[in-house]
Amino acid sequence: MQGHTMSVLGLTGIEEDVYRYFLRNPRTPAHDIHGVFSFGERGATQAISRLRDLRLLHGDDESTWATEPGVAVPRLMEKQLEAMHRTMRQLTNPWPILRSLRRDLRDPTAGLPGTADGAGAPLRRLEDPREVRAQIDELAFSAQEEVLAAEPYDALSQENIAHGRPVDVRCLRRGVSIRNLVRTSALEDPETRSHLRRLQADGAQIRVANELSQQMLVYDRHTALLPIDVHDTARGALRIEESTLVGGVVSLFERLWATATDFATLTAPGAEQITRLSETQQRVLTSMCTVSKDEMGARQAGMSLRTYRRHIADLLRALDAGNRAQAALMARERGWV
Repeated sequence: MQGHTMSVLGLTGIEEDVYRYFLRNPRTPAHDIHGVFSFGERGATQAISRLRDLRLLHGDDESTWATEPGVAVPRLMEKQLEAMHRTMRQLTNPWPILRSLRRDLRDPTAGLPGTADGAGAPLRRLEDPREVRAQIDELAFSAQEEVLAAEPYDALSQENIAHGRPVDVRCLRRGVSIRNLVRTSALEDPETRSHLRRLQADGAQIRVANELSQQMLVYDRHTALLPIDVHDTARGALRIEESTLVGGVVSLFERLWATATDFATLTAPGAEQITRLSETQQRVLTSMCTVSKDEMGARQAGMSLRTYRRHIADLLRALDAGNRAQAALMARERGWV
């Protein structure tokens, strides 16, 4: 017998042998096959029956023939692909399985993965840093749509990057949106800056805020994690599922996000051309942010109107700002005024 190559298409070895037999011997009685193979009459009968169901064999017991391979193979491929798609849809939505398993729990409130007693409560204290990290991993794993993260760090350790990156990449590959707020000072650390660039390239949206003190993580606008002590995150976190409280956290995040600067803008080629303002540029920038008329700003800066406006144009280009209001906002975020 030839090697069995049709198992990927869903046929057993016996079924493939029978199909190939009728390709070689069309229009022969079905019972003739019983003396050809060693798998016996019952095995042959079952194989013929299934091949007929798959429309790979036609005719009757007196005259049986096989479907032409150019039709049979695509038909089997389509059937297998449909089965794979059904399986993939089930794997991307594990909640029916989880709900079914939770019904068998002795304590139904302990239904969330990896949680201890009291899981599912609208507000929980997680005082063990290991439990906080486990919660972050599991919430990210189960997120379906969106992760919001405000992280007021000045630099990330290699350990934090090594642990956090696979979690973020896994979310992004599943189509989960990530919006990440970081401090301006974080861009000064080369390792952190490189990590953020890779994360952005993977599809995350990143913005930079000059004033960012509150750490927050929100998953699918349903569950939030906040530090118990904003000054000492090692003390643990609060896991919040009460809808009003989570809504307040989301609102705070959105306000911070709306006034933050896009990470790509700050790290684009040429964005660092002016990292220190000259004394003249500083005077012009201060005047631009504090007075409304150019004539008054030029007098305050001690220069002609034409020179004043030229400096403003240079500052707008350096900040990649579309107008003066945006330039003033971006300058404040960078700590220039």
